[in-house]
Order: sequence, then structure tokens, then C-alpha cells
Amino acid sequence: MDLGINVVEMVIYLVGIIAFAAGNAAYLVWVERKGAAHIQRRTGPKEVGPFGLLQPLADGAKLMSKQIIFPDGVDKPLFMLAPLLAMVPAIMIFVTIPFSETLVARDINIGLLMIFAFASVNILALLIGGWASRNKYAVISAARAVSQNVAYEIPMLVITITIVLITGSMNLREIVASQAGPFWHWNILPTNGNFLGPITFIMFFICSLAETNRAPFDLGEAESELIAGFHTEYSSMGFGLFFMGEYANIVIGAALTTILFLGGWYSPFPETIPYLGTAGAWWFLVKMYLLIWTVVLIRWTYPRVTLWSLLNLSWKILIPFSLLNLLASAGLVKFLG
Repeated sequence: MDLGINVVEMVIYLVGIIAFAAGNAAYLVWVERKGAAHIQRRTGPKEVGPFGLLQPLADGAKLMSKQIIFPDGVDKPLFMLAPLLAMVPAIMIFVTIPFSETLVARDINIGLLMIFAFASVNILALLIGGWASRNKYAVISAARAVSQNVAYEIPMLVITITIVLITGSMNLREIVASQAGPFWHWNILPTNGNFLGPITFIMFFICSLAETNRAPFDLGEAESELIAGFHTEYSSMGFGLFFMGEYANIVIGAALTTILFLGGWYSPFPETIPYLGTAGAWWFLVKMYLLIWTVVLIRWTYPRVTLWSLLNLSWKILIPFSLLNLLASAGLVKFLG
């Protein structure tokens, strides 16, 4: 009986996770279109449904109804594998993300390690997709994406190690629990042992932005230089899975930033606005979607940087500062407890 209950529970969580990822991919596109339109003094989608709310569903139906085209000379097995590698790891990551004290598919002791392990598969999707396409623009895009992800994974991991050092755990629920209370207990401030505090938060947010290949760090999809980058030759749901994977990774980056720095599901003012157990998921979602909206604003506000500026930002600024923060935080933990 217990086995049957566990199987049903897993199926429910899996369906919920897939629906959550697909819904975010669909309607974050609508949010981005509307945001970009208003920034550029336009109206955005408005014809399909009220305020254009049915436009994502129409786009999804169009993608699913189109034929998958295999250009001459592509490596078909790898060409078909790459979109799956872009989407499936993102779904696996959602399994371990706690949206509240009780709302988590699987509470894994090394959940933080699992997230980074599966997130590293995303770069393989870009590399394999570009290489298998037999397109010079896609290959150049894949090479850029690899150099970018390697450069920004290093400071991101160092900052994460700092948080693990402070909290003493890789369990995501325990990391959030260590920030229980008002906002001055959160890891975004130096009061919780994170020496550089807000600077570390900004560095981590920049790294998560670069890891998703979003503007101004979208060197792998530089349309003016590389057409559509690594997915130039993809059509139908091959392109659709890459698209969904990108937005799923944006949600994951915002959720991880919320967990590590913004107190997860805890209210910033618990004495006046409590988080009320499971209802803490609403606080989690508010913080997460505010970060996602910031990602949208950044994309349509700042121009694309050059490749060398992108790499120099990581190797010359983010990595030294993240190492400095790690050493300072280690000293605080060692000598001040």
C-alpha cells in the first residue's frame, strides 16, 4: 500500500512539475513580449484572446503541428538528442526545489549538488546541438556558449560554496531554515556571515543570467552575428524544447537565488506579515517572479556586450571577488563562530 501511495505521489508531483515548467515557458514569453513592447512604446500581442493571453497557446499549437526538418549532413541521433538534454535536466532540477516547508517533490540532502550536476548538462545540449547541425554559425555559437558557461560557473560555484560554508549544509530546506526570521537574517546581508553580502548577491545573479545565455550575455544567440546560434537548424518542437529549456532555466536561476539569498519562503517582516506554513510558497513565488521580471527588464534595457568583455568580467572581476568573499566568510566562521 505504501508503495502504491508513493507511486501516485510521484506521478502527481511529476505532472505538476511538467505543467509548472510548461506554463512558465508559455506565459513568461507573453510577459516578455508585453514588457518589451511597453519599453519600446508598443502594445505587444493583443489579438488572440483578451490582452493576447491566448497567444502562447497558439504558438505552442503551431510548433507542435509543424514538421521536424533534418538538413543534409546533420548527425541525426545527436541532432535529436540535444533538445531533450536542454529540457529534461531542467525538469529534474524542479524535483528538489522547495517552494515551502512542505511543498517539495523530494527533499534531498545534497539537493544543491544535484542542481549544479543537472545544470551542467545544459551546456552539453548547446554544444551537441551546434556540432550536430553541421552549420558554421551553430558551431561558432556552441564554442562561445561553452567558454561563457565555463567562465561563469566558477564564480557561481565559489559563491555557492560560501553559502554552504555558512549554513553547514547542501540541503536546500536547511539553507532556507538558516535564514529564518526577518530580512536582516538573510544571506543577502553581511549579518548572516556572508562577508560581502549584497555584492555577492549581485554577482550570483549576474552569473545565473550568464548561465541562461540571456541578454546582455546572449553571445551564443547573437542574431546579428550568428542568425539563431546553436538552434539555427532546428524547427518544430526541436526549437520548442530549446525555448522551453531556456525559460525553465530562468525560473531555476531565480528560485535558487531566492533560496540562497532571499530567505526562501520566509516573510521579510514575519511579525506583521507572517509566512503561515504552506502559504509561504506565495512569498517564495513573489520573490522568484520579481527576479524574473528583473531579468526581462535587463534584456530589453542593456545592449549585448562583446565576447572579450563578457569573459573579462568573469575572470578579472567576479572570480577574484568571489574568492575574497569565500576567504573572508571562512575567517568569520572560524574565528567568530
